[in-house]
Amino acid sequence: MNTNISNRLYQESLAKIPGGVNSPVRAFKSVGGNPLFIQRGEGAWIIDVDGNRFLDCVCSWGPLIFGHAHPRIAEALRHQLALGWTFGAPTELELRLAEIITHMVPSVEKVRFVSSGTEATMSAIRLARGFTKRNKIIKFEGCYHGHADCLLAKSGSGIATLGLPDSAGVPFGTTSDTIPLPYNDVDAVRKAFEDYGEDIAGVIVEPIAGNMGCVPPMPSFLQSLRDITSHFKALLIFDEVMTGFRVAKGGAQELYHVKPDITTFGKIIGGGLPVGAYGGGAEIMDMVAPVGPVYQAGTLSGNPLAITAGLETLMIINEDPGMYSRLDEMGRHVAQEWRLAAHEAGVRVSINQIGSMFTLFFADGPVLNYAQALTSDTDIFSRFFRLMQEQEIYYPPSQYECAFLSTAMGDSEIDHLIRGGKEALRSLGKQ
Repeated sequence: MNTNISNRLYQESLAKIPGGVNSPVRAFKSVGGNPLFIQRGEGAWIIDVDGNRFLDCVCSWGPLIFGHAHPRIAEALRHQLALGWTFGAPTELELRLAEIITHMVPSVEKVRFVSSGTEATMSAIRLARGFTKRNKIIKFEGCYHGHADCLLAKSGSGIATLGLPDSAGVPFGTTSDTIPLPYNDVDAVRKAFEDYGEDIAGVIVEPIAGNMGCVPPMPSFLQSLRDITSHFKALLIFDEVMTGFRVAKGGAQELYHVKPDITTFGKIIGGGLPVGAYGGGAEIMDMVAPVGPVYQAGTLSGNPLAITAGLETLMIINEDPGMYSRLDEMGRHVAQEWRLAAHEAGVRVSINQIGSMFTLFFADGPVLNYAQALTSDTDIFSRFFRLMQEQEIYYPPSQYECAFLSTAMGDSEIDHLIRGGKEALRSLGKQ
């Protein structure tokens, strides 16, 4: 595979951009080699600057549920671009996207748009503290909620990938009110509330963890969080930046029939353009300025291009009621075929899959929390990643990130993914 231009661009980028990338996992540090510089996307495929073509299982880390350059979304963006791309003033587009989100997610009566998932979770935490007049927040080890200081405690994603001790530059005081607990451990949550219940403003959780790899909730875990927080009059925050509209029309809360107090969104509600949002019941959301005393603002919040792409994306979703069942069947098929191939090759794996999200862990036994995810053999994973590149598959360059499927993948693309994974696993078995 010729990567001469990518290699040159990476070397040039190292002189101007920290690590040569604008988000750490893109640097390929944990898998070896240099990152590929992507030139364009076509449906289920991406093409790099050297002309190499790959089936895309990253999907821009989740938002591209319809693949690249969907014609309806592209046309909507062209139309809006001709009208203007930023105003710093309200637009009807924001209202229409708010209407469709509140219709699709019953727990959300009002929604505030921001420009990133980090902004959304940071604002949701501030709102929970302002509403309850309490300070402490429970989060779960391995769940990444953006890079706000108070949430960089026992985070997954790039911090796990690079083996960093949370983050330098975060004062102890900013995380002293953050209580990190093991994911899927209800007893630990009960104990924390017994110790600090009157001081806990809320619990923030990825209802399906995606930033230590794909880790689903144990049966009754989310409902237990709902019951405990309600008992102690704390708020339950679902971080659905990744899962919102990715696993179901109403997000993970629809799948598991649990209604949070606040939900954060991102990725799909911008169709892949930079966006975030947080929403909940009217009583809670009316605490946000200019109505209430919890301040939050953003110059580019509700950007017309991002809102246009998100609005068109959600409209397409609503027109296809069978979409999620098809994506889930595709995901199940890939996972089943890879499990069989790994067993035949004598390679130890644990595969978690929910809908169009999945992760192949090179670990013994099930992966149900961060500690178990960290038992994965990252050396084997790095070899798997490079073997997948040889099979023309762009797989996430981290053991601790989700892979994604898109509706742009037809039978031939899924067959390509299955064959490529099987060949990579067979090669690993021979090493």
